[in-house]
Amino acid sequence: MREEKPQLVILGKQAIDDDANQTGQMLAALTGLPQATFASKLVMEAGRATVTREVDGGSETLSLAVPAVVTTDLRLNAPRYVTLPNITKAKKKPLTTTQPAALGVDITPRLKLLKVAEPKKRGAGVTVTDVKALVDKLKSEAKVL
Repeated sequence: MREEKPQLVILGKQAIDDDANQTGQMLAALTGLPQATFASKLVMEAGRATVTREVDGGSETLSLAVPAVVTTDLRLNAPRYVTLPNITKAKKKPLTTTQPAALGVDITPRLKLLKVAEPKKRGAGVTVTDVKALVDKLKSEAKVL
């Protein structure tokens, strides 16, 4: 990111796998950049990003110095779909690769796998005839009541 010197880094607000909403905030913290989350409107002018975001009580507007990190809300814009000519243009652009060490990143594994084991197989369930029988089993066998 230091080489590209972006003025604005825009990310989605959630990941498709866990909806944790942490990537934008983590990037801002690691880079020391100001951030705005859940942007529904974004205006860039005079070296500042003005972000409107929805909050519980309505909306609020923030003004950030750039460079900044902004996470978006689905109302920010309508998605555009890639066209065949743009795919062809993208294929012709040079792609540079950088090794992690050149960026000062240590990728040495920090976790050690001690053991992998399957969980114990569950026994078959028990059918009870009525609520009284269920309560009796919970008291006498499971000892949860």
